[in-house]
Amino acid sequence: MNLMSSTLLTEDTGVPFDQLQAEQIARYRATWAEQGHDFTPRVSVSRSIVPIIDDVTRRYFGVRAQAESKDQVGHLDGGLARFGRSYIGEPDVIADELAQDAAVREADTVLVTIPSQLGVDFNARTLEAIVRHVVPALG
Repeated sequence: MNLMSSTLLTEDTGVPFDQLQAEQIARYRATWAEQGHDFTPRVSVSRSIVPIIDDVTRRYFGVRAQAESKDQVGHLDGGLARFGRSYIGEPDVIADELAQDAAVREADTVLVTIPSQLGVDFNARTLEAIVRHVVPALG
């Protein structure tokens, strides 16, 4: 059994999302090892990533980058929840920010979420920009 951790935690302790998620990963792996399993499970985290690559992405997401580039706290099902930030900006800046993300550093895999409402062509360009510019900068 592997772990996939999304961009939402149903708690808010004031600790940044990436640090809470990294703690979750460490506890999962420790508990797994304590149970005597003979292999290390894979862990993935998801991140919302939108590189600003042209006038279209700048028009749709440029202003949102300011508001969504930090964790958001809100109410979900009657309790507080912490939503992980979105990574919106120039590809090299996104790569630097992802490299600082504690949970991304602990994960084996990063699952990318992108907005789907702008269509297939937009999504294809976004994914291509992530593969060409963000991933290589992460190493």
